[in-house]
Amino acid sequence: MSRLLIVIIIAASLAVSGCSTRASASNAPAAPPAPEVSVITVAGEDTPIYAEYAAQTFARDMVEVRGRVDGYIEKRLFETGSDVKTGQPLYILDLRPYEADVQKLRGELSQSEASKEFASKQVALLQAEADLAQAQANRLKAQQDVDRLRPLVKEQAAPQQDLDNSLAALQANDANVRAKQAAVEQARLSTKAQIETSAAQVESQKAGLRSAELNLEYATIRAPISGRIGDSLVQVGGLVTRTSPQPLTTIVPLDVIWVRFKLSETEYFDYEERKAAGIKTIPLQLVLADGRVYPHAGRVENTVNQIDSKTGTIEVQATFPNPERTLLPGQFGRVRMWIEDRKNAMLVPQRAVQDLQGLQSVLVVGPENKVQARTIATAERVGQRWIVTKGLQAGDQVVVEGIQKAMPGSVVNPKPYEAQ
Repeated sequence: MSRLLIVIIIAASLAVSGCSTRASASNAPAAPPAPEVSVITVAGEDTPIYAEYAAQTFARDMVEVRGRVDGYIEKRLFETGSDVKTGQPLYILDLRPYEADVQKLRGELSQSEASKEFASKQVALLQAEADLAQAQANRLKAQQDVDRLRPLVKEQAAPQQDLDNSLAALQANDANVRAKQAAVEQARLSTKAQIETSAAQVESQKAGLRSAELNLEYATIRAPISGRIGDSLVQVGGLVTRTSPQPLTTIVPLDVIWVRFKLSETEYFDYEERKAAGIKTIPLQLVLADGRVYPHAGRVENTVNQIDSKTGTIEVQATFPNPERTLLPGQFGRVRMWIEDRKNAMLVPQRAVQDLQGLQSVLVVGPENKVQARTIATAERVGQRWIVTKGLQAGDQVVVEGIQKAMPGSVVNPKPYEAQ
């Protein structure tokens, strides 16, 4: 009886133990699902390659506005920071002294022109010539008297005294004719000198009047070029002098805007080789300080004439259209210069590349969705992606998002990566 009871107890214990084991097995937690990661499938593509350089805008043709005559400013005709056109009035000085000079010189010129006109009529010369003609007529009469009396005196039909008087009169008229001829020559020379002097005086006074009129024009100070004007450094009522070291204001042309950046010696040689190969216009992009790409493409205009011995670089100057006048001198950014068009390049997002002690690697989803680590080599950066030269081939699935959840050897659930 006791033996039977022991058997029953043991059987019951085994039954209870078996039930407990089955219950524990049924209540065990299920294995966690594979983590989800975002991947891209690597494929070769053609892409342009750019190099980036720190750049700064500058005003190559900035003009300082200065006064060309002296005077006090009566009016200022512009607002600081506005766009002005060539020839637009900016300041008006006190015009009264210059208007008075113009009127005075106009009067003097009119007087000189009248003197020139009088001299050109040669009144004195005409009078001298008339006197000469009268003297010549008197001499002719005296000669006739002599010729008439000589035969009469020879025949004693007239007294010798009358002939002597006629000869004396003839000599006097000869002397008078010579005197009148000299007077005519003197009058001719004097008239010529007077005409030339009057003409020179007229030309001189015309030049003086033109100078006075220019000074009157300069008293209205105009914009020498088109561009954006700065603040006025001399206010209304201030004195403007032509010798002042301080300009009145400055004007900066904004369309086009100039940009300077620097190339190393090696990059400069590469640039020259591309030009020698027939690429005359190398396109440029300008990346602004906020990361936006400027919408207008630029071009290289020139390089300076020597290498900076301190930095081993050469300055390159480029222009960008600026029709909206959004770019101003002194702004910083980056210039992207086209290098080449790379064929069948492998590109992966920068965020997919891990860099540890100079070694770059990516995580690749292989067969059966197992994660593998691949060491890669990268070249140029294209936007937010790297060009991979070693370690990947077309068709590889590279993990872009969820890298923290993807450990080498683990199984993941890959999903296509959607770029933001």
